[in-house]
Formats: sequence, structure tokens, C-alpha cells
Amino acid sequence: MQALILAGGKGTRLRPLTMHTPKPIVPIANKPFLLYQLELLKRADVKDVILSLSYQPQKIEDKIGDGTDYNVRVSYAVEASPLGTAGAYRNAASMISETTVVFNGGVLTDIDMNEVIRRHRERQAAATIVLAPVPNPTAYGLVETDKDGRVRRFLEKPKPEEVTCDTINAGIYILEPRVLDYVPEGEPFMFEYGVFPKLLEHNEPFYSYVWRGYWRDIGTASSYLQANLDVIAGRVELLPPPTTQRGEKFDESAEVEPPSAVDPGCTLKPGVRIINSVISRNCYIEERARIENCVIRAGTRIGAGSSIQRAVIGKGCHIGRSVEIKGAVLGDKSVLTDYSQIGE
Repeated sequence: MQALILAGGKGTRLRPLTMHTPKPIVPIANKPFLLYQLELLKRADVKDVILSLSYQPQKIEDKIGDGTDYNVRVSYAVEASPLGTAGAYRNAASMISETTVVFNGGVLTDIDMNEVIRRHRERQAAATIVLAPVPNPTAYGLVETDKDGRVRRFLEKPKPEEVTCDTINAGIYILEPRVLDYVPEGEPFMFEYGVFPKLLEHNEPFYSYVWRGYWRDIGTASSYLQANLDVIAGRVELLPPPTTQRGEKFDESAEVEPPSAVDPGCTLKPGVRIINSVISRNCYIEERARIENCVIRAGTRIGAGSSIQRAVIGKGCHIGRSVEIKGAVLGDKSVLTDYSQIGE
């Protein structure tokens, strides 16, 4: 088994957090997001991983390398220009020689890939698509299946009266090499609108697997924040939730309420209170600052008496004294002067 992770998108919905950091390596609970997907694949003994890149590829290569540090073999297929989900798969054709797990680069899940692979083989499928239920399927493309799980049709953003199921494309596929024959070479092409309809048209054995456990697309700031909070709360059964070890620069009176993840290299001054939040390395939190339900990226300074709630703060920001932030997202190197109020 091989795996292809589609990690070439620009992460436009996640801006400004992805302006200087590609989405595949934005940190979730202080670990690059890709590590969660690599862990999921390793559990299924899939250790030959291809990363399909396009946007800021060198930053991803520098972070992941050849995979030795993570007990996998990582190779890279870089697109000269974006080719779409299936086009990226075709672009890596020279590196694909066997059944391949294809992962959307923005999906956080703890699905049991061993079970998905087993079902794929039992059915002798050409393709298997993982589906996830959602409360409001009208915002997505529905995937209808027969009772035996065989895919019948795709319905893009249906009207309420057209909804016949609650399952959507979860962005995880298992594909046999012959699926490459359905993808034109060197041109943009999508699985959803190009390859999958062709598989149905040619009556290929195309099946689904419904996953009703944890699944989240981290592609928006609000979902990215929630993914961090889910991981530190232990709702995602992948990498162990991080625990906070009090660093040398944590004042004795500084409170870190679990579940929180605060890098021990941070400075926490007297009276600081951190509740259910993720704080990355080298942050400097001044006296009586309160941070609740937040993600604070590396190298940020937060002034005395400031209150930050339900926010994502980028790298190297400077937040002044007595600032109030609620429900906002700040890009890298943002500056807020003393007594500023932003957000809700």
C-alpha cells in the first residue's frame, strides 16, 4: 500500500494564517498538521507516502524531510501549476505502483484505515470513498449509495427537498492503479466532477465506507481553532494530547488550567491565567493577561491585563496592554496598541 496526501492547496479559506505557513504544516496543538495524517497511515502500516505539493513546497519539505524522523518514507511530487485533486494524483503517476490511499490535505480524523482497506479488498473495489455524516448536507455535495455501499450518484449542494441522505465526501479514497487511466495527463481535473462520474459511467466497482467518528475539515479559522481544542481535550484518538510542563519562566502564580498546551519555553508573568488554550514556543505573556479558548502562535507577546477569548493569534504578534479580543483572527506580525478592542 502507498499513500498520496494532496497538500498543494493555498489554504485560502484559512488566511491570514496560511500567508506564510502552508496549511499542511500549520500547527495543531503545537505539532505540524501533517504529522496527524502520517500517524493515521502508520497505524494501517502504510509507510510509503507521497506528498503532492504546489504552494510553498520548500517549507513543507524542510519541515517533513524524507520522513525518517517519523518512521515513514516520504517522497514529493511538485506541481508546476495547480492541477486539481485528480490532476495531482495523475501528476504522481510515475511514483504510484500499487493500491493507494489518497488523503485530502485538510482533513483531521482518527478513522480506522485498517478497516477501510479491509472492506476495499473484500469488495474487490476499483475505488472506495470514505463518507462522513453532517447535520446540514445542503452545504455540501451528497453521495448516494445502495444498501450494499455501492456508490450510485453525486449530488452537489442539493436543495432541502432533494436531500436523500446525510453523507458527504470525507476527502479520503482508496484507489487501484487503473483509476489513473480515467485522469487526463497534464491538465486540471477533479475527483468529484471528473473521475468519479467516469467510474460510475463505466460501471467500475466503486464503493463507500461511512465513518461516524471524529472528522473535521480544518480549512477555516473557526474550524482550525476547534481542531486544536478537540486535540488537547483528547477527542481525537491519534497522537497523545499534549501535557503542559511548567517552564522555568512560568511564574508560580500563573495558572494553566487543563486541558491546555503551553510550550515550556514561554514566559508567563504573575497573575497570568490560561484556560483551554494552545500557546506555542517563545510567547511572552505579561501580568494578569487572560487567555481562554485560543490558539496563540509562536513568538507572540501579549501585554499586561489583556483579555483574549476564542481567538487565533498568528506568529510574532504584539498585543498591547489591556487589549480585549473576542472571536478574532490575527495574521502574523499583527500589532494592536494599548486598550484596543476587536472582535465580537
